[in-house]
Amino acid sequence: MYNTLRPYLFRLDPERAHSLTLNALRLTGNFSLLRWLLEQQFKAPSKPVEAFGLTFKNPVGIAAGYDKDGTAIRGLSALGFGHVEIGTITLKPQAGNPSPRIFRLLEDEAVINRMGFPSRGSEFVQMELNPALRMSLAERILGFDPRIRGFSRLSDAMLGINLGKNKDTPNEEAVLDYLALLQNFAPYADYLTINVSSPNTVGLRELQGRAALESLLKHLHEQRVLEEKRHEKHVPILVKLSPDMTSTELDEAIEAILNAKMDGIIVTNTTLGRDGLKSDLKGESGGLSGSPLTVKSEAVLYQTLKRVNGAVPIVSAGGIMNPEDAKRRLEMGAALVQIYTGLIYRGPGLVKQILQAL
Repeated sequence: MYNTLRPYLFRLDPERAHSLTLNALRLTGNFSLLRWLLEQQFKAPSKPVEAFGLTFKNPVGIAAGYDKDGTAIRGLSALGFGHVEIGTITLKPQAGNPSPRIFRLLEDEAVINRMGFPSRGSEFVQMELNPALRMSLAERILGFDPRIRGFSRLSDAMLGINLGKNKDTPNEEAVLDYLALLQNFAPYADYLTINVSSPNTVGLRELQGRAALESLLKHLHEQRVLEEKRHEKHVPILVKLSPDMTSTELDEAIEAILNAKMDGIIVTNTTLGRDGLKSDLKGESGGLSGSPLTVKSEAVLYQTLKRVNGAVPIVSAGGIMNPEDAKRRLEMGAALVQIYTGLIYRGPGLVKQILQAL
């Protein structure tokens, strides 16, 4: 079916096509019969995986960026994903960068995006995850804390929540954004991801430097301990890194992550590199994803696995375009894999294809 639909979707502006597919998944996920039909269509073999103290029904997840505001979790889960990572979510609503800001590079099976963390903000996403947050005025006056009232899981996929600072928050105050976001989403997330590696927010990648990263993560660990006592659940924290770091920078970032007692690492985010591209759109600014990222992402995964040496699980993302790519990452030692651009070029059946190949 996707092979039939893809030419029509590709005639649309990329952001418009994304909005249509996301809304279709949102609507399908919210109706039990349609959701059941989708689940039957994409039903795949069970491949349980243990990571971060959690049991995932399979190792394949959807990377952050597809469902930025958590509106289609049920629909995405029905496609067979073992985990759904929503976000990046910012504390305050922000529009992101001006359009056009997504570009398909068809000759390269790639995408360039410069979205810049468009987000409806923390409060909106919390209400998506827990409608009970829409409490009465009386409850607000009485100081009732609604964050865990009536909350129930939206799907059988593990829920990751990707967090980022607002564009107008200076780096020296970024910790305040991340701390507030951690407090807001600890009750709902199976794990949290700290995004300091997007190339589309000016200055964000500076937080990957060893001193800045270690300071940020130590504050988050201290706050996480308090949240765990409050909610009586462990909240794993992962850190997502860039593929554009030097070997020394990567080693230092990993050391900071381990020193701060984080639970895992996601490698990699999108790249600013443009080597070997054929498309006329290669000059567009923003992060590049898709096939051109495959080799670089695998190289960073190899170095990360070697440096970590089993201390924490590693999630591999970037340039996973087919079952062979996913299988290779898992055989290299990744605990989980995440896809996104591969869905654009291969369609939602990619999840089932990967699981059948494992």
